[in-house]
Amino acid sequence: MSRIILVGADFSDDFYHPVTIVPALAWTIVQITIVGCAGSFPGPQSSASCYLVEADGFRLVLDLGNGALGSLQRFTDLDAVDAVCLSHLHADHCLDLCGLTVFKAHHPLGQRRRIPVFAPGGAADHLGRALSPDPDSTGVRDSFAFTDLEPGSLQIGPLRVTTARMNHPVETFGFRIEHDGQALAYSADTGPEPELLRLADGADALLCEASFLDGPDLPPDLHLTARQAAEYAARAGAGELVLTHLVPWNDAAVTQEQAAEAFDGRLTLARPGLRFLGGTADGVQLQPGRDSGA
Repeated sequence: MSRIILVGADFSDDFYHPVTIVPALAWTIVQITIVGCAGSFPGPQSSASCYLVEADGFRLVLDLGNGALGSLQRFTDLDAVDAVCLSHLHADHCLDLCGLTVFKAHHPLGQRRRIPVFAPGGAADHLGRALSPDPDSTGVRDSFAFTDLEPGSLQIGPLRVTTARMNHPVETFGFRIEHDGQALAYSADTGPEPELLRLADGADALLCEASFLDGPDLPPDLHLTARQAAEYAARAGAGELVLTHLVPWNDAAVTQEQAAEAFDGRLTLARPGLRFLGGTADGVQLQPGRDSGA
């Protein structure tokens, strides 16, 4: 199985000017871009959860939390998004689908193409109410074709996507995304959950929530600590661990330190603009400038 390579596509000091990843040589890749990684609410340097998965020219948005739609446009044209997966219906993972609806419904060139959204049951009603109090509004359904997620596997474009229910107060799905021998696991929001081990088994990388630091009396069945995330990565044999859903009030250094005590592989804290590049990525260069999203 090909190793996913982490490339530090960081932002410049003013944050709003990301570096551009420029291929010096041609490659075949699956590329995952961290669009937003703040936990529970947007932070000063990141929107809530959102990840852009690209393969063979296909663009899948994985979660679209509050604040993420603006950030997403740094990495891709909104018209170029081919599908959306929503892990659950908490605002920090789905709310900006309302903004994407406005983009599609009120574009100056007319209604934009309708794309699939894979989400827990009730997503269309939930987001329709968030978009408009008018019970007759059809904007969300006009813009998106909703499919209810269930545990199992499905094909989304060139990507093989396996889902499993996670341990969270609302129906929540974790994901395993596979393409051309590469595998990424994504925990979504979860407390301790054995199914996460199955999703992450032998994955090139585990993108795992780390909302909590070690401490007494943590709420059960809600989120993972950084240490627990690292323990899952180690037990699953994941090649790399990227910690996400980072709550702004936590100390990032402590988050990384506690995870490192339980996982001796490559460990990274998510940040906007960080990209995973799978397959052959020889000759990758970083240079300042606007990210084209290409």
